[in-house]
Amino acid sequence: MICGINPLIPDSSDGRRKSRSYTTRFLRTISITTGATLLIVVLFLSLGKIRLPQAGRTLLVAFIYCVLISVPSIALLTRVSFKYSERFPRLIVFIQALVLVSTAVAGSFAAGLVFQVTGLVPRGWYWIELRGVLPFSVVISLMFGMSMITFETLRYKLQATALELRTHQVEQERAYKLLAEAKLSALESRIHPHFLFNTLNSIAALIPRDPQLAEDTVGKLASLLRFSLNANQSGLVPLSQELKIVRDYLEIEKTRFGPRLIYQIDSPAALNDVKVPPLSLQSLVENAVKHVAAKRQHGATIQVAATEDSGRVRLEVIDDGPGFSLESITPEHGLGNLIARLELLFGADGRLEVTRKQEMTAVCLSFPASLEP
Repeated sequence: MICGINPLIPDSSDGRRKSRSYTTRFLRTISITTGATLLIVVLFLSLGKIRLPQAGRTLLVAFIYCVLISVPSIALLTRVSFKYSERFPRLIVFIQALVLVSTAVAGSFAAGLVFQVTGLVPRGWYWIELRGVLPFSVVISLMFGMSMITFETLRYKLQATALELRTHQVEQERAYKLLAEAKLSALESRIHPHFLFNTLNSIAALIPRDPQLAEDTVGKLASLLRFSLNANQSGLVPLSQELKIVRDYLEIEKTRFGPRLIYQIDSPAALNDVKVPPLSLQSLVENAVKHVAAKRQHGATIQVAATEDSGRVRLEVIDDGPGFSLESITPEHGLGNLIARLELLFGADGRLEVTRKQEMTAVCLSFPASLEP
């Protein structure tokens, strides 16, 4: 179960992190040692091996044994796991067990010498003490050592799995974001030919009648195309720039329809920096021009308004046309394109609604207000 795992290796090569890792491991070892010591004393008391007045001396002796065995065990296990875990994955458990037995034997010999020097054990009792304690030390070391290795292995696996899941989640979110950006870019790119063809038709109609006005219109078209290309690189643009596109577009169409096209733009200056989807308001205006002004002898009256209410921006285009239903809009339609862009940019918070107001058709685009770039 623990073959090939390095649960005792510090997580980073950075010096400070290594120091913190070793310090944490040492403190954990001392805590486990203290707990094991208390457990041993309680076990001896329950078995009647010692009496309560001897508990203090036994506690000190057991603590010395545990420290002299456990601290070297952790240090050697860390080194062995680092050096041999990948080289000998099938033997690592045997090697770790061998380390535990070796440190238990060495620690028992060292503890006996400490007891002789400090007088905790009567002189001449060194070998008697060692023979009585050594088997118990080996068994306890293997039991606690392998339990700790198993715990560290499981903790290591859990951390590695959690890190892998987080990494996978981040990569998945990044993939979704890239996919959404690609879809949005594709949807926006479909606007340009439609817009270009309509504007070029307007310019073509102007050239025989008014070359100077046609030249001015070409300049406006160049400005609009430049903006549309730049807007395709960002998800949102300031409302002031979007209104400039709308105004230029309406001026271009006005050269085509003359007095048949009447428009009015109403937007407070406080909303100039609010971010809106590029060419969104222009799409609504273009829809009104195409389906109302272009199909009637007397043209159309178009009102453009921008407002903010309860943290939401409302872009509204009102015309005196017969109206329509969003259910009849196909994905290939300009408004269908806009609906798809709203969904990608704002999810359920972006809405497009069509209503009738006193024989007028109002198309309203609403989404959360934002001043962020």
